[in-house]
Amino acid sequence: MSSPVWHPFTQHAVQPDAIEIARGDGAWLETRDGARLLDLISSWWVVTHGHRHPRIVQAIKDQADQLDQVIFAGFTHRPAEELATRLLARVGGDLAHVFYSDSGSTAVEVALKMALGFWRNKAERRTRIVALEHAYHGDTIGTMSAGARGVFNAAYEPLLFDVVRLPFPHAGREDVTLDALRDACRGGDVAALIVEPLLLGAGGMLTYRAQTLRDMQAICRESGALFIADEVMTGFGRTGSFTACEQAGVTPDIMCLAKGITGGSMPLAVTLSSKAIFDAHYSTDRSKTFFHSSSYTANPIACAAAVANLDVWDEEPVRQRIATLCQWQADFVAAFAQDARFANARTCGTIAAIDLVVADQGYLASIGPKLYDFFLSRGLLLRPLGNTIYLMPPYCITRDELALAYAAIADAADMIGAR
Repeated sequence: MSSPVWHPFTQHAVQPDAIEIARGDGAWLETRDGARLLDLISSWWVVTHGHRHPRIVQAIKDQADQLDQVIFAGFTHRPAEELATRLLARVGGDLAHVFYSDSGSTAVEVALKMALGFWRNKAERRTRIVALEHAYHGDTIGTMSAGARGVFNAAYEPLLFDVVRLPFPHAGREDVTLDALRDACRGGDVAALIVEPLLLGAGGMLTYRAQTLRDMQAICRESGALFIADEVMTGFGRTGSFTACEQAGVTPDIMCLAKGITGGSMPLAVTLSSKAIFDAHYSTDRSKTFFHSSSYTANPIACAAAVANLDVWDEEPVRQRIATLCQWQADFVAAFAQDARFANARTCGTIAAIDLVVADQGYLASIGPKLYDFFLSRGLLLRPLGNTIYLMPPYCITRDELALAYAAIADAADMIGAR
């Protein structure tokens, strides 16, 4: 290993060399030696309109010439104010306040702290968090606690707090999940339910119905528990609408957004809350302050990039691009539905996933690295979750480019000898 860099989610003993990327353009990445890779996972789900969208790039340059950074405790700036106002107008409902952070993990960590602080400041003993089986909410201590236990966090088990885990709402078995939620809430000590709306990402690209999301929110409302929507992955059009909650017609008490918020250009995250949650922290008693921050909270350059991203949504045919991509994904996946080498071919908006039928399954399946290397050899950036192959491309991708991926997936099954 020649580089001192320690890469995320990478076992350097079996993947010693990182690929150096020199340039990005649209749906493509270019290596230092000039090879091109089609970015079919939006560089870990963040790039929405394509790499280096000119409007977003220009906004970053312009803001860097004006203000690069300022402490956000006691100070503010125009990009943060404009972004907050426009985000709230888009999501609607009872969400009324915006708290800035740096990543999806911190957005969720903030949400959990808001929920617990809400009940503490109201002098009500509600401390339990409820989450779905197979969930993934991030890699900080709080978010790992809310996420599924397994290989991702086994080493850190002593630090994690217990949560109530609901069975995943598989099609036809939704009542099992809903009954478990009712049982959990019956004791009156549940602070909040946190869910990834409609689609669980790192848990295997598992999908569930919008009606189930509505039913879970209704149970929370009946019991008084807060409802947290982790839209870090599903937001900004990934499921076909601006947020996944939009499809279910629900507004959570707290919503987390990150990844696509800047179009994939800069790290930024927000946690949106209802007025009631803000008001529970609003007091002349300074001990009720919401005690959370990071050094780069609401960085002006990142906020300017996010405002430009909303301009792209307002002034370019983004929704049409998304609708077209949704249809393409559905068409391509349909061809695999009757292929015995694959199982559970599915789509959720712009996202598609297929399980390769092999004996060795799960995130650490030996097939995963082999598939990854095979796709790289075909000039495709695909990062399977074990035997689950998924595609989450930027919205600028063409049908012909997408066809390259599906042809390679079919060939990969032949290469592996899937049964």
